[in-house]
Amino acid sequence: MESPVAFVLILTTIAFADVRSQSIYASENPLPVGSNVTLYSTTPVTTGAWLFNNSLIVLIFPGNPAILSDRVTYNSSTSSLTLMSLKVDDSGEYALQDVAFRAKLMLSVQVPISNVTLWAKATDLVEFNDTAVLMCSVSSGSSLSFEWLKGNSTVTAGEDVHFSNGNATLTINNVTRNYQGPFRCNVSNGISHEISPPVHLNISYGPSNPMMMVTPMKDTYKTGSNITLTCSAKSSPPAMIQWMANGVYLDHYGAELHLKNVTEENSGDYKCVFHNTVTSRFSSANASIWVLDPLTAVVVKNIGGPAILNKPFTLQCEVTGTANTVKWWRNGQPVYADNTTVLDKNNKTLTLNPVQLSDNGYYKCQACNPVSNMTSSPYTLEVNHGPQMPTITGPKVAKTGDNVTLWCYAASYPPSHYKWYYNGSLVSNMSEYTTPPLLKEMSLKYMCMAFNNVTGKNSTAYTMLTVVDPIENVQVKAPGNLAEEGYPYNLTCDVTGPADHIYWMKNGEPLHEDNGTVFYMDNKTVCFTALEPDDTGYYKCMAANALGNMTSPPYKLLVNFGPETPMVYGPAFAETGRYAIFNCSAMSVPPSHYTWWFNGSMVANTSMLTVGPLSFNMTGEYTCMAHNNVTGKNSTKSTMLTVIEAIDSVTVRGNTIPINHKNFTLTCDVVGPYDMIYWMKDGMKLHMNDTTTNHSSYTYYHAEENMLLFTPVTVYNSGTYQCVATNQAGLHKSAPFKLLVNYGPLSVKITGPYLAELGSLDVSLTCSADSWPECHFYWFFNNQSNPLQNGSVLTFPVTKENEGKYICKARNPVTNITMYQSTTFAISYSKSAIHFSSQSLMFMGLFAVSASVLFN
Repeated sequence: MESPVAFVLILTTIAFADVRSQSIYASENPLPVGSNVTLYSTTPVTTGAWLFNNSLIVLIFPGNPAILSDRVTYNSSTSSLTLMSLKVDDSGEYALQDVAFRAKLMLSVQVPISNVTLWAKATDLVEFNDTAVLMCSVSSGSSLSFEWLKGNSTVTAGEDVHFSNGNATLTINNVTRNYQGPFRCNVSNGISHEISPPVHLNISYGPSNPMMMVTPMKDTYKTGSNITLTCSAKSSPPAMIQWMANGVYLDHYGAELHLKNVTEENSGDYKCVFHNTVTSRFSSANASIWVLDPLTAVVVKNIGGPAILNKPFTLQCEVTGTANTVKWWRNGQPVYADNTTVLDKNNKTLTLNPVQLSDNGYYKCQACNPVSNMTSSPYTLEVNHGPQMPTITGPKVAKTGDNVTLWCYAASYPPSHYKWYYNGSLVSNMSEYTTPPLLKEMSLKYMCMAFNNVTGKNSTAYTMLTVVDPIENVQVKAPGNLAEEGYPYNLTCDVTGPADHIYWMKNGEPLHEDNGTVFYMDNKTVCFTALEPDDTGYYKCMAANALGNMTSPPYKLLVNFGPETPMVYGPAFAETGRYAIFNCSAMSVPPSHYTWWFNGSMVANTSMLTVGPLSFNMTGEYTCMAHNNVTGKNSTKSTMLTVIEAIDSVTVRGNTIPINHKNFTLTCDVVGPYDMIYWMKDGMKLHMNDTTTNHSSYTYYHAEENMLLFTPVTVYNSGTYQCVATNQAGLHKSAPFKLLVNYGPLSVKITGPYLAELGSLDVSLTCSADSWPECHFYWFFNNQSNPLQNGSVLTFPVTKENEGKYICKARNPVTNITMYQSTTFAISYSKSAIHFSSQSLMFMGLFAVSASVLFN
């Protein structure tokens, strides 16, 4: 029994305590009766109490705590409370109280569940009619919780589903087929659970969802087909099925009805009737069957006379069997009714009114019903017509003595019969007629008549045949005198045979009249009123009549003229001691003869005049005279020649050695008077003004009098230079001067191995430099003052003594510039013969000592 003094002390302490956050927890919760449990505190308590439903069970204070229950132990070091041999009554609120806080815990002690059973008031039920009641019970257990399962799903309360008796009873009103189960109940508490054995409900339903399936599925069936009707409905127990046809019950039961080798009498409405003897409910499903005979023949027939152009024509489609549709085709294309194409209401009769040539072709009719279609063989329609106006082919003109064939054709179906008439007399009963040898008197009218036996029509045509003599020869003739510029001249076309027309051509082009060309005597003569040089050419004349034409051989008309004013070519100035050449030419037919005159005296009788060697007294006027021996005419042209003092020589010289970035000068030496000089480089003129510096990239030069100054010269100025001196007679170029600028060395490079294995073959180092002329090379070893070797290549054996620094000295003997380059050569050793330098050995020893100090 608790001490009142202790309670007062505790309550007083609690009343004035500053409550802090604290919690307690159980080693297991909930837990079964008879088991032990320990309650722990997150913070040890030195002064306080453990309470159960506000009753004191342990009083905690320094020293020995007071334990007020024989089934309780207390651990002072952890402030934990252990309860042993638990009973259901031990369930409740446990609290740990000290001066600063109060922590609570609800402990649940439960009886394990055993022997769960489930039973139903009734298991045979009818859908929508009956109510299902299921009850669940247990033999032992406390704090029970009930869960209902249908299959693997949880059953929840709804409009028709209710729970009662603490969820131990399940009631389902107006059960459906979905509640057949299996049902189970799951009973649980915090320490155990158990599921009952399943209970199944037998729920009768249906028949519902009646269906009829027809195999094969078609809108219409061909006679002789086999058809299977299959009925199904959802029903429990399975429904009885009876068949009906067209409203009459058949003596047939079961899910299938087989119709074999059907005829049109099997067409109708079929129904299957379902009956569930338990639910006393009925339902049915139905389908319609239509059986039809296939078509057996389709033929196109002409039911009138022959097809004659512009008259009515009728075709009929004869069908054996029942046809729902009839279509017409012409040449593979469908035929539709229009102004001239008429179809009756069944499309079986096609009338072309009137028939046209465009109606020709192959006609078919196609008949169809739901189980078959058939197309007739093609009917060929060829519209009888004509004859149209005949066409006569053959020559319109013929040569006397020839036989001529004439052909007659008239568009007609069937083909026409033909007759030929000449001068009113029948001469042929064929489409082709060949005349006897022709005379001029046979130039008359020929008539062809075409006749069609079916249409009863005829048509005629005429042609005219002209018989003429041929042209036998055509020549161009000219008078005996020569054709000369400025005088009249005639050409005549001489024709052997009758000619209706004459045409002239010059150089292959038609010749037309103009101011200087006139045609006479029906174009037989062409008259040139005053010949011109342009009239020269090849002339032809062509004579034509109704039979054909003939062209003469070409006649060359050459108009003699000239000479015109000569053209003189030659120099206006020439140098003493040189030669001057003049050429003279003048337009003239025939070619002119030429003479040259100087100061009134003839000096040559050729078209080219060569004068020289020249002197000052040869200055003067030179005249060329051209003379035509046929026309007897002369023509002259003069030119002036001035002889000046000659330039004897032009040379280029350099005053110093050209060195890169130093001043350099080229001088042009001219012997003889000149007007000006200019400079050329690599065949191109150097453009500059005297005393003006050229500031193009890397190039600095200018001209002063006869000198070209480079300030300074660079490697970019290297090239071929020429000096050009000019006077009135022409240019005088110097011989090429090759300028090669000396430079360098600009850079020095050493190539070769920097490492080699001891004992290998000799190695070579090569020294090179960018320089002109080529440098002299000297090799030094390890900064020695005396050269090791001269020359660009240094070869030495791979030995320990040859390790070290190699220096190459490059010197240009012209520029006197010297540059240096160095490289280091080292020896490598194979794995079998590793050598360490003294420094390496010392370093390794220091490392070993350091390692000993560090690890001991």
